[in-house]
Amino acid sequence: MSAPRDFWLSCGHHLLDRDEGGRLLVTDDFLKAYLARPELVPPPDACAAEQELHRALLRHPRRPVAAGQIEAIVDADARENWQMMIAWRDHLVRHRTLEAAYLAIIRRNVAFPQLFIGQLVQLILRNALDGCGDAFMLRAAELFFRPQKLMIEEASVLAIDEERGSFTGRHSASPLMALLGLPEASEVDVLNESTAGGYWERSDRFDMALDLAAGGRGLAALGDVIARWLAHLLAIEVEVEPVAELREVSWNWYVGLSSDATRIGDAIWHGDDLDEVARDQLIGLFRLTFCDPTYMIEKVRGEPVYLLLAITAGEALRLKPQNLISGLPIANAEAVN
Repeated sequence: MSAPRDFWLSCGHHLLDRDEGGRLLVTDDFLKAYLARPELVPPPDACAAEQELHRALLRHPRRPVAAGQIEAIVDADARENWQMMIAWRDHLVRHRTLEAAYLAIIRRNVAFPQLFIGQLVQLILRNALDGCGDAFMLRAAELFFRPQKLMIEEASVLAIDEERGSFTGRHSASPLMALLGLPEASEVDVLNESTAGGYWERSDRFDMALDLAAGGRGLAALGDVIARWLAHLLAIEVEVEPVAELREVSWNWYVGLSSDATRIGDAIWHGDDLDEVARDQLIGLFRLTFCDPTYMIEKVRGEPVYLLLAITAGEALRLKPQNLISGLPIANAEAVN
């Protein structure tokens, strides 16, 4: 049997440890990787206070940082970056695992930059999908932490990484990608049976398009990722399957997987007719079923939950995986993790 292939090397998952349950544990090396970010590496003309803080954290990345140490930094932008970084570091090390840190952010509505949260989502998904041999699932998982642009081509609904901009555009490599010697992106290819084998070697380039057309592998793979996400984070087993028709759906509970999807779900809930624009925005519908209905609140116990996937008016897709944590009808949700 061949060994599982690695993917998403640039997220830094190899810098983390795991506990006995397979959850992610913060290490000093992982925290030091943040210090290599260009926003935090002091330029040659940085003040002495900033340079000393950076050196001290490189030696001991968990050391306490007093507010006065940051306030002593002359450059206002640098002060703001350090304030956010220390708040983020303190949040991560305050929780036993990265999964617990993420759940705390969602359940308590803690404000952090989307960049940091997206990186955390990627790390958790990398852990949850470890050993996955399905390139369609891995590409679908990218929707959780990387915004997409949609391109409609005949019967295809192609999701293309937003940073790619176009089929021939390029984006700069991250510091960690450069450190690992990973290549920059090339042209975008559509993921299909003939190109799937090349996903692993280019997974950090985010340069493969995923077809989200109804009845295709893309939507089915996204449903599988949603199920894996919930099993890993909440230890709840669910089945998620795409639904072809909105008609004759028992609309007892729904979750929008994006802001636009929530707006469309609200309209359906209130019995409003969807206009043509809203119908065009709705590109996916899933039926989620709890394998053990006792995890659900009594009001809808045993009923299916419907998940809506919608794009913006500008044909962008910005998935909000946190809605799956906060929006599902889970009994005693705070106790589930």
